[in-house]
Amino acid sequence: MKIRKASERDIKEIARIYVDSWRTTYDGLVPRAFLKQLSYKTSQHKWQSFYDDQVNETFVYVAVDDMEKVVGFAAARCMLHNKREGELYALYLLDQCQGQGVGRSLVKAIADHFIQNDVSSMFVWVMKNNRAGRGFYQSLKGTYTKGRQSEFGGYVVEDEAYKWSDLSLLT
Repeated sequence: MKIRKASERDIKEIARIYVDSWRTTYDGLVPRAFLKQLSYKTSQHKWQSFYDDQVNETFVYVAVDDMEKVVGFAAARCMLHNKREGELYALYLLDQCQGQGVGRSLVKAIADHFIQNDVSSMFVWVMKNNRAGRGFYQSLKGTYTKGRQSEFGGYVVEDEAYKWSDLSLLT
């Protein structure tokens, strides 16, 4: 498995992984009707816009297998709170790649990128009911900081934020 910075030609595969991962990961956490209405075309527009966003210093890394097929991605951006802080905006892997260290490698690539760009901390939002996701970020020593509510297809979910105050711990 290789991790590299995404290029524009990866957007279509990123969009596919995003939709497919939502449908498997969030089944039972958000309404099935919401998951069914997700489309590759809409997702492709979303990720193209994210990729093109210069204001928030967005970037994406992909995991590719031995056949150079994209099997996962991590997307991040720089947020301006009291100081510049990184946000791990998204982390999605195909089912067959989970539990193999690919997610950790993608998070490490994001942390390295932030460090190289003078961003020393990072946070991520995860659904409170997503036990596997929360467990993953906790295993990386992310610290719970706060909660919020999000809405998906008219369904309200509880989210939790996990933070790394020192990104060097992830590299």
